[in-house]
Amino acid sequence: MKRFLAIAAILLAAAPAAQAQPWRDDRPSLGAGGRDQDHARDAVRRGRQAPLARVLGSIAQQTPGRHLNTTQSDYAGRPAYFVQWQMPDGRVVIFIVDAESGAMLARQGG
Repeated sequence: MKRFLAIAAILLAAAPAAQAQPWRDDRPSLGAGGRDQDHARDAVRRGRQAPLARVLGSIAQQTPGRHLNTTQSDYAGRPAYFVQWQMPDGRVVIFIVDAESGAMLARQGG
């Protein structure tokens, strides 16, 4: 029982150190910044950008496989989706899709 009380006391003393740290938005990002999703969502609502679901549906109709990840950046000076797609044989293809029109711009890999 003494051992249990000692462990409980140690855990309670360490509890403040285990609290969540405040959110910091100065971290490095890989592909997406801190508010990129918010900006993309607003652009879709305003009709200035193709919904990602429509883009993924179009890729799925033309190419067997599954969606792995999507980031958004610029391609040739235009906003674009970079869709990572895994083919049935395991190869990974990156589809570059115009974010405004939903048109396929390029395909890399696979």
